[in-house]
Amino acid sequence: MALQFQPWERRLIDLAYEALEGHIAALNALNVRSDDPALESAYQRCEQITREHSRTFFMASGLLSPAKRRATRALYAFCRVSDNLVDVPDSREDARANLDQWRERTQAPHIAADDPVALAWADTRARYRIPWRYGEQLIDGVMSDLSTVRYERFDQLAEYCYRVASTVGLMAMHIIGFDGGRAIPYAVKLGVALQLTNILRDVAEDWRNGRVYLPQEELQAFGLDETDIATGAVDDRWQRFMQFQIDRNRRFYDEAVPGIALLQPDGRFAIGAAAGLYRGILDDIEAHSADVFSRRAHVSTANKLARLPGIWWRSRIVRPQG
Repeated sequence: MALQFQPWERRLIDLAYEALEGHIAALNALNVRSDDPALESAYQRCEQITREHSRTFFMASGLLSPAKRRATRALYAFCRVSDNLVDVPDSREDARANLDQWRERTQAPHIAADDPVALAWADTRARYRIPWRYGEQLIDGVMSDLSTVRYERFDQLAEYCYRVASTVGLMAMHIIGFDGGRAIPYAVKLGVALQLTNILRDVAEDWRNGRVYLPQEELQAFGLDETDIATGAVDDRWQRFMQFQIDRNRRFYDEAVPGIALLQPDGRFAIGAAAGLYRGILDDIEAHSADVFSRRAHVSTANKLARLPGIWWRSRIVRPQG
């Protein structure tokens, strides 16, 4: 059966293809010496950031070859620094200024040795010919958190998910290697699935930070409003709402995972692990009656290890649709 697209998905796929156009000149402008002694310590710093901030990503990237492993961790560090710049400053003006400076530093043809994440990321981009436009789209998405803290409709939220998560998958796909443009829609959908999982897990934390990523239309359809989020009431309405969200999120994973077959074989297990382990968060939310207020949903290390053999097998037999 051919892969089917909703109107909101077509918009996101168009954004992904747009980023592929005209990026070669920007790549050729990068001037990073592969024998630069600062590079090794720069990559080590990226590994440290990944280990500290995402055990799931660190575990999944560890399934790659050494060269691709350190490149994906440079990608993660680039994304982490971008995201942190929004949350750390005291004012939105500071955050915008810092993000603009970060954008300029990571686009510069010459990267300073004392800017390790930018240096490792520039080297990774050059080695794997990663379109910079994906990085710009990600920074644009992160920047939007400074002005947009509510989403009325799901299609609006999906575009945000594309910018802050699908772009990451599209950049990772260049590191791993992929079979032409037909892999792109799968990467877009997987990114949306991963970010929606984050959103469902982090409802309480986002509320404390003044943000509600759950579509307002869908909350209202289940008789909910932000008062229910503020009080953390886990009643029948909330549970039905969350089951709807979880079911849709799982469907996105189901539709995205066949695209793993379009990746180079040495990267399929790692991406399958990232998707499978993150999907486990939905199981944990469901197992605790959709209570995302009194606890943070997670997958234990033991549970992750128990899931890996099945993920490995599925990554070997998966086939793309159409």
